[in-house]
Amino acid sequence: MKIRQLRETDIDEVARIMSSTELWQRYGVDFKSARKRFERGLKEKAHIFVAEIEGEIAGFLWYVPRGAFDRSGYIELIGVKDTYRGRGIGRALMEFVEKEFNPDDIFLLVSDFNKEAQKFYEKLGFVKIGEIKDYVVKGITEFIYHKKRSKR
Repeated sequence: MKIRQLRETDIDEVARIMSSTELWQRYGVDFKSARKRFERGLKEKAHIFVAEIEGEIAGFLWYVPRGAFDRSGYIELIGVKDTYRGRGIGRALMEFVEKEFNPDDIFLLVSDFNKEAQKFYEKLGFVKIGEIKDYVVKGITEFIYHKKRSKR
């Protein structure tokens, strides 16, 4: 597996991964809106990475170094293609960001109904520290997760 920066030629595939995921469909994301989001991110030089296996995009991660409280790292988006779930792609992307940016703190939001993601982040050392009701979509609570890291 190779992890690298998102390229313009990757946008359709990461938009497909995002828009075909039930989670984001609940937030009203479709292929067109996902594509626009990644195009904007690429244009703004966002830290968007893809995991590539034998030339195929297996997943992506969008990281904002000072995205939480203008101080701490923030995982804006992470997604793994259905056919690659459970194979360590998400973990590899998260570990890559931690190694590459070495933040003291990382935050992320997880939907209340996304139990699988909650377990995944907890295994990686994240702790649920709060919640925001109706933050993105009415009727969905976002759980705030935090990971305090010691610099190596």
